[in-house]
Amino acid sequence: MSTPSDGRVGVDSAKAEPTPIKAVPLKHPGQWIAAAIVLILVALFIYGAATNKAYAWDTYAKYLFDTRIMSGVGYTLALTVLSMVIAIVLGVVLAIMRLSPNPVLRSTSWVYLWVFRGTPVYVQLVFWGLFPSIYKRIDLGIPFTVQFAHFDIQSLNAAFLFAVIGLALNEAAYMAEIVRAGVSSVGEGQTEASVALGMTWSQTMRRTVLPQAMRVIIPPTGNEVISMLKTTSLVAAVPFSLELYGRARDISGVIFQPIPLLMVASTWYLVVTSILMVGQYYLERHYARGATRALTGKQLKALAAEAEVTDPQHGGGGA
Repeated sequence: MSTPSDGRVGVDSAKAEPTPIKAVPLKHPGQWIAAAIVLILVALFIYGAATNKAYAWDTYAKYLFDTRIMSGVGYTLALTVLSMVIAIVLGVVLAIMRLSPNPVLRSTSWVYLWVFRGTPVYVQLVFWGLFPSIYKRIDLGIPFTVQFAHFDIQSLNAAFLFAVIGLALNEAAYMAEIVRAGVSSVGEGQTEASVALGMTWSQTMRRTVLPQAMRVIIPPTGNEVISMLKTTSLVAAVPFSLELYGRARDISGVIFQPIPLLMVASTWYLVVTSILMVGQYYLERHYARGATRALTGKQLKALAAEAEVTDPQHGGGGA
């Protein structure tokens, strides 16, 4: 029997599907042992918490959706959002000042960071609570000449305002470093290209550098938002006690049951934090587009469809 000389056997063997490999996965008994230990510990904790009368689950269920607690959640969210918006805007300004060629701007930004990062946020909030005692009134006008308006600080009931200012000014110092790190991560070639196009320094920062730095800025900023949510529990130093922890503490002081009320506050902190983490995930994924070489699901499907279209064409030509 003679073998065909046109090489058809070689072509058919090349098109034949490879035999699947019967891979045997490695066994990891240590993982199963660790998982069993963790499950046992979790089960023991749940059983102990369910049977321990100190947790007072009936009181927990009673106050979980109490109107005062829900009002505290609203104030906590308001403090978080307002403080972070101010902190992000001020942090961007401070970061640009740190990177500015102007030595006065650099020095001013450095002193701000030194003061607000070098003192505890609780101490700063106490100072803001004492602000009406330090400055009884604020005058607006031309120094030593004309006064256009004045505000009597002591007559204002502005604990919420002082809490927002205290949290925002402290957070701005940390946001400035986050933004500065993101800006520094952008290659110098981007700046040189912008200058070659005739852009000024401010235009380069606004149009070229900051948009590219967002993928570095977003993850730590999300962490700072979550941290700010929990830091709002310190505004009692102002004093402001209408946020979540303050309301839970006031209720527990009346009914003399602090443990279930602390669990109520912790539950709502966890709920809001979980929502923020989901939002942070999608925001990071949005700004990470184009930063990785890995193909997305849509791109893989498009390549597979293209391969199915081109394979019959090649097969028809070789027959």
